Amino acid sequence: MSKTLPFDQYVCKYEQWFEDHYFVFLSEIKAIQSLMPQKGHGVEIGIGSGIFATALGIPEGCDPSATMRKKALERGLKAVEGIAENLPYPNATYDYALIVTTICFVDDPMQSLREINRILKPGGQIIVGFVDKNSPIGKEYQINREKSFFYKDACFFSTEEIYKLLWGSGFEIEKTCQTIFGPLNDIKDIQQPKNGSSKGSFVVVKATKNE
Repeated sequence: MSKTLPFDQYVCKYEQWFEDHYFVFLSEIKAIQSLMPQKGHGVEIGIGSGIFATALGIPEGCDPSATMRKKALERGLKAVEGIAENLPYPNATYDYALIVTTICFVDDPMQSLREINRILKPGGQIIVGFVDKNSPIGKEYQINREKSFFYKDACFFSTEEIYKLLWGSGFEIEKTCQTIFGPLNDIKDIQQPKNGSSKGSFVVVKATKNE
């Protein structure tokens, strides 16, 4: 079963986090934008309340949480019911797919990425955004997971583990960037993303579907 209960119950707390950490959110958006295709038909897997999709200009996505989908619909997005392991989309439909932090909450990460591979057109791209478990914030989240509404049942990954999942599901890694340098509450400006990983707590990986 998908880990949707906290998102169904605490959508207001979810939204509030982004207001409280506004420049963290904008820094993450900037990092994702640096790797996103400039054109094409995109979809977000795990669209949630639509806060990332809206900021990034992605018009549609799926999510298992009815409460979060309602919020996304209010933002003018096309949000349909669906889980990552069994996406409600035909084969070879999209030019690119975004999945931000959702990989931490799925029951089967490999199957989820294989499904994303299936719905992408030949040469289509996936952009994966996540908190690296070996980063300062990743370690903090894991230590304090019992106190968190959202991360209590999350499964965190390192960048290397995400690479292996992508390779195993039919993708070729293209580029990686990172952001969120320092404690969340210290971030008062938009941070510029840097190439690679290991220093920033939020990592974005772009990979291309193998032909």
